[in-house]
Amino acid sequence: MKNRIVFAANTALMCGVPRRAAALAIMAFVATGFCCSVAVQAGRPNVVIVYTDDHGYADLSCQGIVDDIRTPHTDRLAHAGVRFTSGYCTAPQCRPSRAGLLTGRYQNRFGLETNRDAALPWSENTLAERLADAGYVTGMCGKWHLDGVVGSNGEHPDGATATQQTNKDKRYKGNRLANPGLADRHGFQEYLCGGMRQYVATHAADGRDLGGRVLHRDARFRVDVQAQWAESFIQRHATGESPFFLYVPFFAPHVPLEAPQRYLARFPGEMPRRRRMALAMLSAVDDGVGRIRSSLEDTGVWNNTLVFYISDNGAPLKIHKRDKPGDGPGWDGSLNDPWIGEKGMLTEGGIRVPFVFTWPDVVPTQTVYERPVIAMDAVATALVAAGLTPLDTIDGVNLTPFLTGDAAGDPHESLYWRWAKQAAIRTGDWKYLMAGQREYLFDLAGKQHEHRNLIDQHPEIAKGLRNRLEGWSNTLFVRGLPNNETAEANRYFDHYLDGKTATAPPAVTKDSRNKGNGQKRKPQTLFRARDRNKDGFVTLAEYIGSPKDRDVPALQRRFRRLDTNGDERLTLEELREQ
Repeated sequence: MKNRIVFAANTALMCGVPRRAAALAIMAFVATGFCCSVAVQAGRPNVVIVYTDDHGYADLSCQGIVDDIRTPHTDRLAHAGVRFTSGYCTAPQCRPSRAGLLTGRYQNRFGLETNRDAALPWSENTLAERLADAGYVTGMCGKWHLDGVVGSNGEHPDGATATQQTNKDKRYKGNRLANPGLADRHGFQEYLCGGMRQYVATHAADGRDLGGRVLHRDARFRVDVQAQWAESFIQRHATGESPFFLYVPFFAPHVPLEAPQRYLARFPGEMPRRRRMALAMLSAVDDGVGRIRSSLEDTGVWNNTLVFYISDNGAPLKIHKRDKPGDGPGWDGSLNDPWIGEKGMLTEGGIRVPFVFTWPDVVPTQTVYERPVIAMDAVATALVAAGLTPLDTIDGVNLTPFLTGDAAGDPHESLYWRWAKQAAIRTGDWKYLMAGQREYLFDLAGKQHEHRNLIDQHPEIAKGLRNRLEGWSNTLFVRGLPNNETAEANRYFDHYLDGKTATAPPAVTKDSRNKGNGQKRKPQTLFRARDRNKDGFVTLAEYIGSPKDRDVPALQRRFRRLDTNGDERLTLEELREQ
């Protein structure tokens, strides 16, 4: 683990005062080669970040937008702190959004812009690394999605130059235990790294030490597993000498959709199946938030813990929110109301997300904050709380003084985004958005927000924002603004912003599924048919296909047998073995 600072002398420096006692003194030193001042301070807070996956803005009941969602534990968290109504992620897609969150930097600065880019570079300092260097115990459980053998900046872990990976077919496909890009190489000391069923882990969900970095299988519902691991991590470390940082990226409500009956039963009545599944999964996440808070309270550290709850991006609606058979790719059942657009777009529906922050006795309670903030701010806020000085390269801002009234104005002069063939900037309440040759100007304070393009009425404002956006884009790893757009982007922008309603595809029916003559298909034919997103792999959901017509347990067992390297996806070579 790079840039490690030895904190063996902490107790002596504190003159015998326990870390968790009331703050009596601050002692600082500057570590050679480590560009920050480290404050060794009694009572440094614990840090918890809960990160949901493809979770739309509407789907917290405290947002007051829809009446079918129920998230009492998260609502209670918001009641105890601050709910942000203009909280943003850094990208409308999982991988880059996570890179921005954990580094506190626009991920565009190191070339990780989309899911197809390579791993989080080892040269980037994560929040986990900074806090571990400062003596924190660090842990994560859930979806990592930043792994690989080559960084997005074109470097191996040792800094040697490598060919930058640009698509999923070239991603790391070796033994997961040999994967150099998992959480432990980016500052996490204890972890349960994986989305569902199969994990690379140091500890089991119940807290058992697994004896190092091992492949670990837990076949239970993924949200329950991840919530139990978070609970056990807190119980292991809350009474220790060192404070802790816990990152909980729940793999929900991302597809493949799944939920035990005890969660589904909470949402009776007529509704699309996919909506019920999303509500159930988010209810499970909410129970997880409840378990985390109860653990903090039961161990006596709740008042000395800051907690963020953020989503990685908006929900994928696939325009028509089709209630497709099966629980794989498509609409995940979550909603982005009242905002326009969805995951994969730099409209508000793609990037404005649920965002809650609480820190007892420090930030105000029962507060709604309307000015724009972004996930990167969690890093700066946590670092300052831990007594560290954020590096100049961090783009996030410490939010605490803006919430306590010690700082005025907006935390950011401007927020920026560049993803795929789109780019956007928000300054105050004005937002400029471009996609290829399309340009839009929106007043986000107005009731029509992104329903009305004001670029013709305010061309000078649009020009100024574009110039600022271009100036920012010229500082990035890949310089400049996008100058074209994909056919898929055209379809989405046509539908959401330009009034050209997209035609819904034909409904999938039982008779239209799984047509064939009953003969076993060749592996390459089956592979092409099952690889729905054409990424060169077949996931379990893709392999099962339409569950209503299939012997799911038998297919699950066969999938596990074929998945020889345990990475939860099949290659054509693995499929040939069936």
